Amino acid sequence: MSELVTRVAENVGLEPATAEKAVGMILGFLQREAAEGPVARMIEAIPGAPELVAQYNGAGGNGGGLLGGLLSAIGGGGVMALGQQLMSQGLGMGEITGLARETIAYAKEKAGEEVVDEVVASVPGLSQFV
Repeated sequence: MSELVTRVAENVGLEPATAEKAVGMILGFLQREAAEGPVARMIEAIPGAPELVAQYNGAGGNGGGLLGGLLSAIGGGGVMALGQQLMSQGLGMGEITGLARETIAYAKEKAGEEVVDEVVASVPGLSQFV
């Protein structure tokens, strides 16, 4: 997993620890929200991804805070809630977009474009960020 984390840290300009947590949050989000078959194949194809998902489980340690909880409760979770969680980790919109693009590009290198495109297409609103 260090290859992806290093790539995100260098290309997006994040500290490695922040990059690791953010990648774990994104992969955990995808595991929860995306079509089960394609996302399982994608996560298995990325070295270290299952462990990173297990470590961070997309929660960011605070479950998105009050706003994340409210968004989820009223059906406005999904990509918006993930964005809020990442912002609570100190990331700005540019960093979040860069993080998403780098993670998806790396996933395509490891799992193949078709599998990752299925994952992205199965999550409402995600395609506008990647």
